[in-house]
Formats: sequence, C-alpha cells, structure tokens
Amino acid sequence: MCNSSTGRIERRSPSVSVPSVQLYSIRDAMAADLDAAVARVAELGLTRVEPYAFAQRTADLKRALSANGLTAPSGHASVIDAADPDAVFDAAEELGIGLVIDPFVPTERWRTADDAALLADAVNGLSARAAERGLRFGYHNHQWEFANQVGGRPVYELFVERLDPGVALQVDAFWAAVGGADAPAVLRGLGDRVAAIHVKDGRLTGDIATVLPSSESALIVPEALKAAYENQTPAGQGDLDVGAVLAAAPHALRVIEFDSYAGDVFEGIAQSLAWLAEHDTEGAA
Repeated sequence: MCNSSTGRIERRSPSVSVPSVQLYSIRDAMAADLDAAVARVAELGLTRVEPYAFAQRTADLKRALSANGLTAPSGHASVIDAADPDAVFDAAEELGIGLVIDPFVPTERWRTADDAALLADAVNGLSARAAERGLRFGYHNHQWEFANQVGGRPVYELFVERLDPGVALQVDAFWAAVGGADAPAVLRGLGDRVAAIHVKDGRLTGDIATVLPSSESALIVPEALKAAYENQTPAGQGDLDVGAVLAAAPHALRVIEFDSYAGDVFEGIAQSLAWLAEHDTEGAA
C-alpha cells in the first residue's frame, strides 16, 4: 500500500505462509525488461518478492511492484561494505522493505575467530542503526561460512554467538548443507532469530563441502562446486530435505530462490511455489 502523504510503500508483516521470491533468480529477464519480468512473477500467483541491489534502482522497482500489486517484505543489499548505509535504508523505506539483508561477504573474511568478531560487530552496529528507523537488518549465508572451520567449529557459529539479539538471520539452508552442515539442526539452534529462509534445492553429491568459491564472487567457483549452482532444482526435487528445513523454522519467511537453473526459471519458480502450497504445513497461518 502506498502512503499518499509520503509516496512511500507502507511496510506490512503478513503471515509467513505467504511465500516470496528472490528477484536475483530472474536477473537475466530483469536486465532485458525489468517491468515485464516482475509482471511475469505476479502472473505466477506470487504477491511478495525479495529485491536485490534495490538501492541502485529504487524508482524502477517501486513502479514495477506497484503496477503488479506486489510487496517486498525483505530485500538484499550490500550494507556491511556500503559507503553510506543510510542510503540503503532510505531505499528500503521507499519500497516498504522491513527486513534488509546483506547477502555476501567473501570467503577470505570468514577465516578466523577475529574475522567472525569483526563482522559480528559491524552487523550489530548496522542492526542498531536500522532499528532506529523501524527496520531490521541481518545477514544471509552461503557455503563458506560453514565450510570454514575454527577449532573444529563452523566460523558461522562464532559469528552468531557474538550477534545482538535483534539481528536477523536469513538462512540459505541449501548452501549451509553444501558447506557440510545439518541444515534443519542449524535452524532449530538459531530459533526465532531466523527471520527468513531461502527455499532452494539441488544436488549435494560430490566433493562440494570442501571447496570454496572465488573471493570476488560467489558465482566464480571451482569445477567441483559448479554442480551446486548448475544443478539446482525446484523445491522437493533435489537432495535437500526441504520439508525438514521448513519444519525447523515454521516462523520464517519463505523465499524461493535459484542461483542458477538449467530450464525456464519462471517454470522452476512455479514448481517450487506449487510444492510449498502442498507441503508447507508448518508455515501455515
């Protein structure tokens, strides 16, 4: 809903059983025609989306979301390394995004206990800054936060232990599993601080837990890890027990995502949406 006095989209918190989709999944279609791509998402029956890099194209996204009756309860943006985090939070307010998630800090900054402490302190500060504006801030994992170990423990655990209670977490259970974690157990251990999960499935076979991507991009990967990107599947069609993941975080926003998909990604999203409608009893309102 647009507030006529401010022109900004009002933030809402509908039931978590209403799924969303990470627009990064359709980045190629958006690059070709942002408005048409967002319209296709709405045609699938989705009413919620998770924009990425939203501070860089706020006006275009606002136009497309409003035209298609879509809301964005969460969004991805680089905030930890941003020169002006308030500009990102301004854009979030403009789009009605209540949960701002930083999606990526490269693997070489997740090596030691000091690394975890440094990142946690930065996230704590940004979370407090966001809270002053009525926003929540948090972090989204990939594989390396679990594959990188400190004293036999995933560095992610050290990071979480230092976080303030108000910090939100978006858990990508697929990537946690790729990194060697028991994803449902991770979610149960994190409890209510998990504000959202990425609903993703694919192949977990091969030597994928011990290899790491480039420090420059999560998408530049060694041969042994490529299958984890290239063979992603709609929910319920891969090796991850997506049902157990959902059951472990019944309160969390469900966000469908594909990092890569061999077929028509809109069809893949539709299949994941249909699977959630049939199987996501834990997240029902």
